[in-house]
Amino acid sequence: MSELASEPMTSTRGAVLDPPRTVAGAGTSAAPHRKEPKRWGLTAVGVVVALVFLAPYLIMLTGSLKSRQEILKVPPEYLPTDVKLDNFINMWGTPETPLPDNLLSTVVISLGGTLLALLAALPAAYYTARHNFRLKLPFMLLVLVTQMLQPTVLASGLFREFVTLEINDTWLAMILVNAAFNLSFAVWIMHSFFATVPKEIEEAAWLDGCSRTQSMRQIMLPLVWPGIVTAIIFTFIACWNEFAASLILLPTDTNQPLTVALTRFIGQYESAWQYVFAISLIGILPVVALFAMIEKHLVSGLTAGGVK
Repeated sequence: MSELASEPMTSTRGAVLDPPRTVAGAGTSAAPHRKEPKRWGLTAVGVVVALVFLAPYLIMLTGSLKSRQEILKVPPEYLPTDVKLDNFINMWGTPETPLPDNLLSTVVISLGGTLLALLAALPAAYYTARHNFRLKLPFMLLVLVTQMLQPTVLASGLFREFVTLEINDTWLAMILVNAAFNLSFAVWIMHSFFATVPKEIEEAAWLDGCSRTQSMRQIMLPLVWPGIVTAIIFTFIACWNEFAASLILLPTDTNQPLTVALTRFIGQYESAWQYVFAISLIGILPVVALFAMIEKHLVSGLTAGGVK
């Protein structure tokens, strides 16, 4: 009997039946607890990275609330001892630069450059995505090559050209420059979105009686809206932050954008750092507000096409 008990159980066909085995840790909550340290570690890394990126903005905020003497104090103090809220008021009336005119110039040039780039890039991206012509690849490569050239390299040529056209030192000149140097990015990003939309959708709209313009406005634009928003945001930011061409092409103080006007507060022997921080903070607020308003469209535009 003992020998029979020690032998493995067999079925009627002779197959050996292994005794049931228990899985270590089954029915316990050990697995969920093992993931918690990893989750906390990722959270800590995320917080550290966020603080690293937010540190310059925090320094900018605290610096705008200090006096010049407190900013230059050695050793430095990170928090202001005497909050100077009047820095945001006094900077508008400084003799160094007319900030209200500079802010208006920045808004007009950025909006005009973005709108002009969008109006030119939208039909170009649609045509290149929907039609296969012989010189399509060279055309797209030529558009891409223009992104490699910066306004600084062509500043002297642009200056002579605008003088000939009698539009030098005007908002129109900078609108044309910003639109031209951001056109390639807008064309490429919207081209990829138009290419992902099946052509059969547009053909179905034509069969229902829609013209090409109506199908473009009512069918295509809503489908590629995330790509359009992405192109608008990045083009607007590039126009808003443009510095080199504005410094050369806009010599008049009242026509210059904030990026150029900011340098007038930094002198060779003395700098008004409290106004530099305050103007920089004012300059980034519109961009931050714009990101906050259309964050969902921007994220969907950047991630579209990533999953098929």
